[in-house]
Amino acid sequence: MKVYQSNELRNITLMGSAGSGKTTLAEAMLFESGVIKRRGDVENHNTVSDYYPIEHEQERSVFSTVLHVEFNDKKINIIDTPGLDDFSGGVISAMSVTGSAVITINSTQGVEVGTQILSRHAKRLNQPLLIAVNQLDQEKANFEKTLEELKELYGAKAVIVQYPVNAGVGFNQVIDVLKMKLYKWGPEGGVPEILEIPDSEKEKADELHNALVEAAAENDESLMEMYFDKGTLTEEEMRNGIRKGIIARDLYPIFCTSGKKNMGIRRMMEFVGNVAPNPTQLKPPVDINGKEVICDAAGKTSLFIFKTSVEEHLGEVLYFKVMSGKVSEGMDLINSKRGGKERISQIFAVAGKNRVKLTEMVAGDIGALVKLKETKTNHSLTDKDMSPFPPMVFPAPKYRTAIKPINEADDEKLSETLNRIHEEDPTIIVEYSKELKQTIIYGNGEFHLNSMKWRLSNIFKIETEFIAPKIPYRETITKAAQADYRHKKQSGGAGQFGEVHMIIEPYYENMPAPSSYKVNGKDLSVNVRGTEEHKLSWGGKLVFVNCIVGGSIDARFHPAIFKGIMEKMEEGPLTGSYARDIRVMIYDGKMHPVDSNEISFKLAGRNAFSQAFKLAGPKIMEPIYNVEIFVPSEYMGDVMSDLQGRRAIIAGMNSEAGYEKISAKVPLAEMNKYSTSLSSITSGSATYTMEFDEYMPVPGDVQEKLLKAYEKEYQEVE
Repeated sequence: MKVYQSNELRNITLMGSAGSGKTTLAEAMLFESGVIKRRGDVENHNTVSDYYPIEHEQERSVFSTVLHVEFNDKKINIIDTPGLDDFSGGVISAMSVTGSAVITINSTQGVEVGTQILSRHAKRLNQPLLIAVNQLDQEKANFEKTLEELKELYGAKAVIVQYPVNAGVGFNQVIDVLKMKLYKWGPEGGVPEILEIPDSEKEKADELHNALVEAAAENDESLMEMYFDKGTLTEEEMRNGIRKGIIARDLYPIFCTSGKKNMGIRRMMEFVGNVAPNPTQLKPPVDINGKEVICDAAGKTSLFIFKTSVEEHLGEVLYFKVMSGKVSEGMDLINSKRGGKERISQIFAVAGKNRVKLTEMVAGDIGALVKLKETKTNHSLTDKDMSPFPPMVFPAPKYRTAIKPINEADDEKLSETLNRIHEEDPTIIVEYSKELKQTIIYGNGEFHLNSMKWRLSNIFKIETEFIAPKIPYRETITKAAQADYRHKKQSGGAGQFGEVHMIIEPYYENMPAPSSYKVNGKDLSVNVRGTEEHKLSWGGKLVFVNCIVGGSIDARFHPAIFKGIMEKMEEGPLTGSYARDIRVMIYDGKMHPVDSNEISFKLAGRNAFSQAFKLAGPKIMEPIYNVEIFVPSEYMGDVMSDLQGRRAIIAGMNSEAGYEKISAKVPLAEMNKYSTSLSSITSGSATYTMEFDEYMPVPGDVQEKLLKAYEKEYQEVE
C-alpha cells in the first residue's frame, strides 16, 4: 500500500441503530474496493467487522472495528460502530478522530430512537453527517416515510442526492440528482449501468436537482452569485458548496443503498472521496492548553490513541490517528501522560483483524500500533515540547452492579482483569467501594455489562456473578441534641478514663457561631475556643468546635475525641452509612490524672456522638438522579406509570424530534435494572440517560425498612 497524503484521506464513522445494516454495508465497501475478494455476511459469522467470538454468538456489533478501503486514488478509513446505545463508547471514540459520519437508516423502520441518540452525539462532537437510507430491497421498505421522518429530525438540512425508483423487493434503480443520471444494477449489484433519467421521473428529478443546487449555493456567497447569474451550477461547483455545507453541519446529503445486494455502494464511496472533507479541511483539534494543532505532514509528530484491544497471538493493539506530522518505523515519541519514551516498532493499516504493514503514515491517517509499553486509550504520543490532546469525554454510565468471583481465589485476578477491560473500554468504570464493601462496575446498560461478563468467563476464564449493588446512603440529623459519655475501665494496673460532653446540630454553610442551646429541657451556653471545618471525601462537612472552659479536658486529648467522632461519621449510627453535615460542640468533660489516655477519650467521644446522633432527629439521605427518557408517544402512559412506582418526581415533559422526553428525579435505589424494564415496556424503542443530582431524605416508611434491615444484618453478623 502506498503512503497516502493528507488531502487523499477521508475518515468516516459508520453508525446507525442496531439492525440498520452497518456491518453489511461495510462489507460491501471492502468488497467493491478490492480489500476482500468475497463478501461475508453476519449470519455466517464471516464478516471483516464483528470478528470477535461474542459478536458471532450474539450476531451484533459489540466493539467498533477500524477498516480502510482504497478507492479512486483515495484512502477511506472507516470505523464501523455498534448500534446499541449500550456500546456508545465505540461511537464516541470513532467520532473523536474521524472527519464525518455516515448514519445508516433502516428503510423499513425509518428514524429510530437510536438514530436520535447518535444524532445528539454527532451534534455534541460537531460531526458532519451523511445519510445512507439502507435496506431498500426489503419488502416493507418505505423511502417516502423515512424521508419525512428525516426531515422532521434534521429539518431542511436533510437534502436528497439520490432517491429510489422502485424501493422494495425488486429494488435495483436510483436517480442521482447531483449527477442527474439513473443508476441501475443487475442481480449481483456492484458496478451499475448509468442511464439517462426517464421522462416519467424527469420533473421530479429536476425539482430535487434545483433544491440541491440551492442548498449547495447557500453555503458560499460566490456560488450564490453564480447561481443567480446562471440559474444553475456545474457539478464541480455543487461539490464545493455541498462540502462547505457538510463541514458546517448545514447540509446532510441523503443516499440510497442496499448493503445486502451491494447496490449504491460504489457511488456513495465516490461521493465520500470527491465531496466529504479531508483532514486538512476540518477545524484543527486543540491540545489541553487550547492550542490548535494543524493537520500538516510537515509539522511536528503527534498521535492520539482512541481505542485499545487485545488480540489473540498479538497482544495489545493500539489504534491511533496521526494528528500532525508523520510517524514512521523506528521513531521515538514521548507519552505525554506518562512522560516516558515509546519506540514505534510496527505500523499497520487495518481492516478488522487483517492488517497491512506500513513504514510510514502522515497527518490525518488512522492505523494501529503494537508492542508499546505504557500507552493506553486517551494517551498522546508526541515529539518533544508538545502538549497532549484532551481525553475523550463519554456519557455518564447509567447502569451499575456489584461483581464478585465465584472462586474467592480469583479475587486478585478479577481486579487486574477489570482494570485491563477498563483500559480497553473506558465506558466500563470499576470501583471498589470501601463504604459498600463491594466492587461496583458501571456501564451503559445491562447488555453492556453482560457482554463484559461473557468475556471474563470465556476469554479470561474467570467465573463471576453479579449481585445487587448496595446504595450509598448518607446519614444526617435534623435538630440539636446533647449527650455525654464516660468511658471507665479498671482491670489491674493502669485503667482507662475519659468523659466527654457534647452538643451536635445540623450544619449548613455560613451558619453563625454557636452560643446557647435548649436541649432536653436545659439551657446550655457555650464559649467557642476554636473551630475546625473538615470537608468530607464523601460529601458534606464535619465542623468540630472546641468549647472547653477551665481545662476540664486537656487539649492533647482533643484529636482523640475528634478521631472517635470521625470513626462514627464513617460508619453512621443508623445503617453504617457515611454521616455528613454535622457540627459538634465539645463543651465539658472530665479527666483522671493517671488513667486518662487517648484511647479513653476516643471511645468516650465516639459513644457520646452516637448517643447524641440518635436523639437529634436522625435522617437517612438517598442519592437522587436526574433521569431523561426518550420514548415513543404510544408508550408514554406505561413509562409514566412505571416511574410513579419508582418514587419518581416528574420534572417536565416535551416533544423532541418525534419522541417524548420525560425529565424526572428518581432515587438510585429504584433504578436497579431499569434499562431492562424500560426495554420490556417499550419493546426496545426507548432509551434514557441518568446523572447524579443530590441527596434527599428518604420517606419515613423507607427509612423504617432500612433501619430494620440493618438491625437484622447486624444481628446476623453478631
